Amino acid sequence: MTLWLVRAGKLGDREDYDLQNNAAVIGWEELSDLSSIQARAELTDMLRKTYPDDKPNKLKNWESQLWAFVHEMKPGDLIVLPLKYRSVIVIGEVSGDYRYIKDNPVGMKHTRAVKSWREFPRNQFDQDLLYSFGALSTVCRIQRNQAEERVRALLAGKTFTIKPKDEETKNDTRLDIEQFARDQIMIHICRKFKGHGLAYLVGAVLSAQGYETKISPEGPDGGVDIIAGRGTLGFESPRLVVQVKSTDTPMDVSVLRELSGVMNTFSADQGLLVSWGGFKASVEKEAPKRFFEIRLWDADDLVRMVQENYENLPEDIQADLPLKRIWALVPEEE
Repeated sequence: MTLWLVRAGKLGDREDYDLQNNAAVIGWEELSDLSSIQARAELTDMLRKTYPDDKPNKLKNWESQLWAFVHEMKPGDLIVLPLKYRSVIVIGEVSGDYRYIKDNPVGMKHTRAVKSWREFPRNQFDQDLLYSFGALSTVCRIQRNQAEERVRALLAGKTFTIKPKDEETKNDTRLDIEQFARDQIMIHICRKFKGHGLAYLVGAVLSAQGYETKISPEGPDGGVDIIAGRGTLGFESPRLVVQVKSTDTPMDVSVLRELSGVMNTFSADQGLLVSWGGFKASVEKEAPKRFFEIRLWDADDLVRMVQENYENLPEDIQADLPLKRIWALVPEEE
């Protein structure tokens, strides 16, 4: 069996289709049905005719990815799908052969059936696995550091941890540099701001955004970790109540509804629910109904907020979380 990475597009445009239809789909809209292609030379020739303006090395890379998706991927293999705008890795088992479905939406005709996707917060994966999951290729095999065994152990609720060797953590494929940097920051925050410290970090971000904040002391908080308001004394709108969950477990919809009720108690205009472990699908489904009432931040959102407001964070937080803004050339996603 094999562990595969299948990305859902540069902007995550295939994510919803994948999750809603229990499928893994790839782009290359201009290519017709690949079922009849039985030799790599045939695929190479098709790519040259379809994309005459692209360079040979690029076409060779595409040929490798498409051949793997059509011929090397087998039922029973696992697919890892990193979501673009949620701090979540989705894992599913391949349950069917390659199919070309011409009536599918644009960019989603080359498909593989998947058995029941399962979501896991990114912070449940070791750094070396996240590094491998950061490859920019649309399709690639993940095999370093016993990756498949570790992912299957996670699916089974078991622990399988190894200490990777330096030479094994190198990745020959190009990486999503931005996501890799966020993952490193996320791991550091998890070490330095555990428990009540996460509420302190969230409060500091809100203060940097112009809120006057009051953070509840450790212990029972009555459903609210932070109260925040605009203005010198915090009396001005919008007035927020914030609940911060620092556990690695995704929050269910009951926590969202609880925060909605607490808002009335505190006469708050809006609420913010921060969950380090992310949110279950039930929360994501109900959240749009509360768009003008409550916002959700997962670990990835909090890291983005820290990055955007870093210069205005207190010195003690900057000391515990030393960051430096850099410029890097971002390679084109394949």
